Amino acid sequence: MTSVGEVMSIGRTWEESMQKAMRMVDPAIAGFQPLPKSNLSNEDIDTVLVKPTDQRIFAIAQGIYEGTYSVEDIHGLSKIDHWFLERLQNIADGAATLKANSLSTLPVVDLRKAKQLGFSDAQIAQHLTDDVNEDDVRAKRKSMDIVPSVKQIDTLAAEYPAQTNYLYCTYHGMEDDVEKGTGGGTLVLGNGAYRIGSSVEFDWCAVSAVRTLRNLGHRAIMVNYNPETVSTDYDECDQLYFEELSRERVTDIYEQENGAGVIVSVGGQIPQNLAVELGASGIKVMGTPPEMIDNAEDRDQFSAMLDRIGVRQPAWNALSDMKSALAFAEEVGYPVLVRPSFVLSGAAMNVAHTPEALEAFLNLAGDVSGDKPVVMSKFIDGAREIEMDGVADGGKVVAAAVHEHIENAGVHSGDATLLLPPQDISSYTRSRVEDMTRKIAKELNISGPFNVQFLAKGSDVLVIECNLRASRSFPFVSKTMGVDFIEAATKVMMGAPYEDMDLPQLGQTNRPSGYVGCKAPMFSFTRLRGADPVLGVEMASTGEVACFGADKHEAFLKALMSTGFKLPEKNILVSVQDSLQDDMVHSIHTLQELGYEIFATARTHAFLSEKHVPATLVRYPDGPEGSPEVSSLLREKSIDLVINLPTSASKELDNNYLIRRTSVDFGIPLLTNPQLVKLFAESLVRHKRGELIGLESKSLFDHYQSETEEDTWSGMSEFH
Repeated sequence: MTSVGEVMSIGRTWEESMQKAMRMVDPAIAGFQPLPKSNLSNEDIDTVLVKPTDQRIFAIAQGIYEGTYSVEDIHGLSKIDHWFLERLQNIADGAATLKANSLSTLPVVDLRKAKQLGFSDAQIAQHLTDDVNEDDVRAKRKSMDIVPSVKQIDTLAAEYPAQTNYLYCTYHGMEDDVEKGTGGGTLVLGNGAYRIGSSVEFDWCAVSAVRTLRNLGHRAIMVNYNPETVSTDYDECDQLYFEELSRERVTDIYEQENGAGVIVSVGGQIPQNLAVELGASGIKVMGTPPEMIDNAEDRDQFSAMLDRIGVRQPAWNALSDMKSALAFAEEVGYPVLVRPSFVLSGAAMNVAHTPEALEAFLNLAGDVSGDKPVVMSKFIDGAREIEMDGVADGGKVVAAAVHEHIENAGVHSGDATLLLPPQDISSYTRSRVEDMTRKIAKELNISGPFNVQFLAKGSDVLVIECNLRASRSFPFVSKTMGVDFIEAATKVMMGAPYEDMDLPQLGQTNRPSGYVGCKAPMFSFTRLRGADPVLGVEMASTGEVACFGADKHEAFLKALMSTGFKLPEKNILVSVQDSLQDDMVHSIHTLQELGYEIFATARTHAFLSEKHVPATLVRYPDGPEGSPEVSSLLREKSIDLVINLPTSASKELDNNYLIRRTSVDFGIPLLTNPQLVKLFAESLVRHKRGELIGLESKSLFDHYQSETEEDTWSGMSEFH
C-alpha cells in the first residue's frame, strides 16, 4: 500500500460518482478528462494502461476523448471491465455534446444530462464553445430549474423510513429527502482527503469547531468527503453532507440549508482557498473577512502589506518575467526561495542555488500556482524558524503560543520537529515575534485562528508568512497548553464569550510550566519507492507524534522513539558534506565517546582523522577496493544508525542518495539534519547517564510477561 488517504463520493449513477470522486482527490482536477497540457504518445498511453500508475485514469481519458482508443482497445491492455470503460465513454460522449454547443444554444435536455453525468459548472463552461464561466452556467441551469436534489443514504434497506443525517446531492432526483433548512445553521468545511499537508490534525480542528457550535446551541452542518474522519461520524453534527469542497457544491448546500454562515478556517488549505469566491457569491464567511484572507494568501499583497506596516521580511520580488527574476536573484545573491500562492503544504516551493535551478523552479511554480502570484525572496541560511499559533478577535490577539523548530529554516514546518515552550530563543527575539504578531493581526483584522512563521538570525527577526486559518500544529499546541484554541476561535467567530477559558496571552512565558512538549514528524519513505528521504521546503511527512518530557532532551528522545526510531546499539555511519564538518565533529566525537564505533565515507573519514576522532573508513560502491563497501554494510544491517548530511554543494549526489535510500529500504534509522544530530547526541548523553525517564517503553503483553504475582492487583491470568 502506498496511498495516504481516500475519498468517498456518492451519486445515483457511476458516472456522477466517478467525476465527483476525481475532483475530491484534488480540486485542481476538473473531472474525467485529459489533464491540461497533457500530450501523451500512444506508446506512453500503452505503457500506463499495462502498468498502472496514478496517471492511468488521465491516459484513459486522453485516449477516449481523442478517439484514438476504443473501449475494446483499453480493455485489451488494462483488463479493466467493459462496464466501467463504457461508463467512462458515456462521460466523454457528454463532453463531445458540450463542445458542439455554446451556452445559448445548449438544449435543456443536454445541460441536464451533463449534470447527471457528473460535470461541474466550471467543467461545462470549459467545454462550451463560447467564452463563459462557472457563474454563467450556474445562472443558466437555475433558470431552467436544473438544481440538485438532496438525498439521504438509506441505512434501513427501505424497510422503515431512514432517519440518518448522511446526505448527498444528485441530479437524478425529483425531490429532496429532507426538508429545506429553516435557517440558522453554520456550515463547517472539513479537510477532504488525508494527504501530505492535510491530515487528521485538521479533522481534529473541524470536529472541535462542530462540537463548540453545538455546545453554543447552534445548528452545525458538516461538509466533508473523507470516510476516515471523525467529522463524518453520524453523531458529530446535526447535518452531514458527503460532498465536494467546491464553490458550486458549498453554495448549493448553503442555499438548501438557508445557512447563517460558513467556517472555512478549520479544515486546512482546501476550504481556505474557497473563502474569496464564497464571499463574492454572497455567502457569509465567519471570522476573518475574505478580502483579508486573500491579502494573506496572495504572496504579492502580503509582502507589500508587511512593508507598509513596517514589519521586516526577507528581500522579495513578485515574479513578472524570467529576466527580472534572474536579475533579482543576482542582486540579492543566491540562494533564493520560490513561493507560489494559495498552495497546500509548500507545493512547488523550492530553494534555488543557481540560475539554472531557478528557471526550472519558476516554471514549476507557475504551473502549480496558475493565475495566482509567485513571489521570490532571499533565503536566509542558518536562520532559526519560530511559529506563532494564535486566536484573534477583531484584530486583537486573545490567545498565543510561541514554539520553535529544532531544524534551521529550509525544512517545511510540517516536517519540522517542534518544541513548546521554545527552549533556545532569547527574550529579545520573543518580544520581536510578539510585536510583529500584534501588528499583523491588527492590519488583517483577524477574527479566528491564525499562524505566523518567523525567521531569527542574530538580532534580525523576519516574517515568512501568515495563514489566517488553523495550522497543523493547533492540536499539539492545544493539548500542550491545556486549552482548546479551536474552541476559542469558534467562539470568536460566533460572537460568543471566551473570557473564562484561561487562554495563554502574548507575553506570558509560564505556559506550559514544568514540562516541554515535542512534536516530531512521521514519514512514509519506505512506501514511496525511489523517493529521496531528505527534507526540504516542500512537505513530505504523512503523520506526527507528540510527547512530553521534563526538559527538551527527554521530550525530544521520547518523540523520536515514538516514530519508530530505534536507538543505536553499536555502529554509526556518518557522511557529512565538507562545509558542515567543522560544526558536526563535536557531535560525532560525543557519539564516539559514548562507545559507538564510527564508520565514515572517504572525505568525512579524512577530516575525522585530522581531528583525532577514531573512525573506520568505508567506500562508496564505485570507490577503490580495500575498505568495507557502504551499501553492503547497510544491506547486512551492520549499521545501527546513518547520519547523512548533504548540502547544495554536495558532489557525491548519487552515492549519498544510495546511502539514504538503502537505509530507509532496510529499516535503518536515518538522520539528515545537522540540528537534529546535535540534539540527538546531547539527549543520548543524558539518557546514558540515566537522567531521562520514560524511554524504556514496552508493549502491554511484554509487561505482563515480566510481572510477578505481587505486581498485579488481579489474578495473573486476568486482563488488567
